Amino acid sequence: MRKAILGAMVPAVAAALVLAGAVPAAAQWRERYEVFGVEGDDMLKMREGPGTGYVVIVGLPNGTVVRVLDCQRTGATKWCEVGLDRAMGLRGFVSQAYLRKR
Repeated sequence: MRKAILGAMVPAVAAALVLAGAVPAAAQWRERYEVFGVEGDDMLKMREGPGTGYVVIVGLPNGTVVRVLDCQRTGATKWCEVGLDRAMGLRGFVSQAYLRKR
């Protein structure tokens, strides 16, 4: 059910961000990665900023394909700014520990 909700939300949110001009056209996306290592029915939280203190935008299940824009270290964790492969306008930060190269 969570995958169905995520699938329904992503296109609408991405369209709103693109129409609002929230995504610069010159962003240079890097290689494709996929979410992995998230336990059970949990999801990787995509956040507004690089750290657990930021608001969660959306949950990403294992297998979700993302493109990395940039990564930075905050404390002991490396956070990557990502966009969904199918909705590049939806951007946020995830822990690099849960990404593997596709």
